[in-house]
Amino acid sequence: MFKKILIANRGEIALRIQRACQELGVKAVMVYSEADREAKYVKLAEEAVCIGPAPSPLSYLNMPAIISAAEVTDAEAIHPGYGFLSENADFAERVEKSGFEFIGPSPESIRIMGDKVSAKQAMIKAGVPCVPGSEGALPDDPVQIRRIARAVGYPVIIKAAGGGGGRGMRVVHTEAALINAVQTTKSEAAAAFGNPSVYLEKFLQNPRHIEIQVLADKHRNAVYLGERDCSMQRRHQKVIEEAPAPDIPRRLIERIGERCVAACKKIGYRGAGTFEFLYENGEFYFIEMNTRVQVEHPVTEWITGIDIVRTQILVAAGEKLPFTQRQIQLRGHAIECRINAEDAYKFTPSPGRVTMWHPPGGPGVRVDSHVYTNYYVPPNYDSMIGKIITHGDTREQALARMRTALAETVVEGIQTNIPLHREMLVDAKFVAGGTSIHYLEEWLEQHKR
Repeated sequence: MFKKILIANRGEIALRIQRACQELGVKAVMVYSEADREAKYVKLAEEAVCIGPAPSPLSYLNMPAIISAAEVTDAEAIHPGYGFLSENADFAERVEKSGFEFIGPSPESIRIMGDKVSAKQAMIKAGVPCVPGSEGALPDDPVQIRRIARAVGYPVIIKAAGGGGGRGMRVVHTEAALINAVQTTKSEAAAAFGNPSVYLEKFLQNPRHIEIQVLADKHRNAVYLGERDCSMQRRHQKVIEEAPAPDIPRRLIERIGERCVAACKKIGYRGAGTFEFLYENGEFYFIEMNTRVQVEHPVTEWITGIDIVRTQILVAAGEKLPFTQRQIQLRGHAIECRINAEDAYKFTPSPGRVTMWHPPGGPGVRVDSHVYTNYYVPPNYDSMIGKIITHGDTREQALARMRTALAETVVEGIQTNIPLHREMLVDAKFVAGGTSIHYLEEWLEQHKR
């Protein structure tokens, strides 16, 4: 086991990893920007290193600063969390070349799965079902592009090969709009991701977003930890997640989970990862793989009893997975609400001083947050300030506990999206389960404030 790990992230995930290190008896080095000097995990840290000013490119995206911090503190490994450099293959490579262990997949795996075209090709080879579309990046010839789109059938969606986070996508309903949409998406992709390649897929009308959590070690062992339903989204950003997914037959989940495990073994994957699918009419369609721990990992931890972050550290240190597929049992139901510092209906960010922070408690309630009374939410980063997760023997009990938890939560001084969560938790269609990825946006359109 490592003696010391550097945590190259901020916010609730930095605190989450710090706690896992403490449980394992591993020293954690926290890095922070000048904007995060007063963060809880920095104050709790045995060692903390300032890596630059508030802007991310000068701090949390500053590879030389992070590696230098690892060198001066004698850390042995670097945990990237999620976001920032967590899925940057060049960073993983630099970490390993500098003599540290990267707590995540190999740079090669990150590269394959980070490019949506190569990821799709790898999944097709591994027998994982994919959305019908172009076999690779779209050619430059407009005639060929039109031919591909006709074969797939309208509507289609144009996606950036290097995209992510809901960016670099454009839906096309008619052939007349196709070529212009392709060119526009290419330009956006080049500017945003440094990669102008785009590909084309069938646009599914009302799918759900279902994902399979996997864990793999360096000894070619891999397992899947059930599924999550992340269909409650706005602009491709998840708002509420739950596990297991309502009303999907277990045999279908088992079949797709086994294929994900086979794909991990085929590409030599290691660490935590998530296969993301669109699910419609009883069929799964692979869209991408996230090669890191997910924001929503706590719902899976609760229904399986497996600590995903702790396991990431164990397998990075060379240990075998401490469980087999047969030993993984799903228990009850878990729901997560992402708490953001923003207007609940206009979604404008609301940074500032938190004058009162009173999180909920009670049976089946977990709160992952770095916030405290008098904490200042900086304007420089993502607006998420925490997550409330509830667990129950049934989905109904988990929902009831979440309603109580949201009612108990007090956040003053800034605006949050808790009012929206409260409305969703009593919405008849959400309570019934199985809403599509478009449901929340359609609801917001109908309930404009």
